[in-house]
Amino acid sequence: MDFQLSDDQRALRSGMRDLLGAVFDRDRMREAVERGGGVDRGLWRELGAAGFFALRLPEEAGGVGLGLPEAVLLFEEAGRALLPGPLVATHLAAGLVKGAAEGEAVVTAAEGGGRPVADLGGADAVLVGGGAGERLEVLTGEVLEAFVAGAVPVRSMDPLTPLHRVEGRSAGAGASEAYPGALRCEGALLSAAEQLGSAARTTEMAVQHARSREQFGSLIGSFQAVKHLCADMLARTEPARSAVYAAAVTGDPVEIAAAKLLADEAAVRNARDCLQIHGGMGFTWESDVHLHLKRAWLRAARWLTAAEAEEVLAADLGPVRPLYSGSAALG
Repeated sequence: MDFQLSDDQRALRSGMRDLLGAVFDRDRMREAVERGGGVDRGLWRELGAAGFFALRLPEEAGGVGLGLPEAVLLFEEAGRALLPGPLVATHLAAGLVKGAAEGEAVVTAAEGGGRPVADLGGADAVLVGGGAGERLEVLTGEVLEAFVAGAVPVRSMDPLTPLHRVEGRSAGAGASEAYPGALRCEGALLSAAEQLGSAARTTEMAVQHARSREQFGSLIGSFQAVKHLCADMLARTEPARSAVYAAAVTGDPVEIAAAKLLADEAAVRNARDCLQIHGGMGFTWESDVHLHLKRAWLRAARWLTAAEAEEVLAADLGPVRPLYSGSAALG
């Protein structure tokens, strides 16, 4: 079986990278940082026109008709570019919330468990629930207005992601049932793909800086300690890539948990190592390294946390049995 990307998949990934380079370059990203994040409706419609949200909808429903492996490639590119907004929730809501597939509607997600809701202020709908045994609901209209009215803004570590906290939510009338399990599993996988893209990008940034920055009359990339940091970054990124791509093929919840765990670790630790390689420059507001680190921290706490992923993996091992049984085990 060949697990290499096909020519069509490579072209899809390349096309999305080119598009994001045109509609969300560094200047536009910095403009978004300065205005405090939030969803750019024009950018959202550009993504919708490119098929970002409708990628997995059937062609007869106006979608592209592709699958999770292709969606992972697009979200990986979004992670590289630090693309802001509730991308995962809007993608999951395509075909469910009117306008989501076309980028005309912005859909965010309330995961529960006391976790803050991202980009709530500009959302047209909110997905609620979707965990194991839970019904996934869509809040719109008056129910959404009541939901937003009860939300309290909280300070976000990521300047591109405004957050609100909502306590004591009750969906009430007007909520509609969607597809159970999608919010948890597919959301975690697509978030892992974003983390993978960020991990790969910070690795590239570190290597580029190490090849150009001179210290003590030599390029810092010639120093063994810096070489080890860069090598470690690559050694975290590639296993995470394999895990994310494999989970996209199988759609298995256990493999998705493993992929999220590896991708979160790669994104956070790579950003920290990239910051260290940049030295004092990496801590400055003008550098983009801290933005990758803050976004990686935020994503790691969403959809499926490390503790939750570890529980999924532990449960898959089955019940713990003693290595020996009978009187011989007692000596």
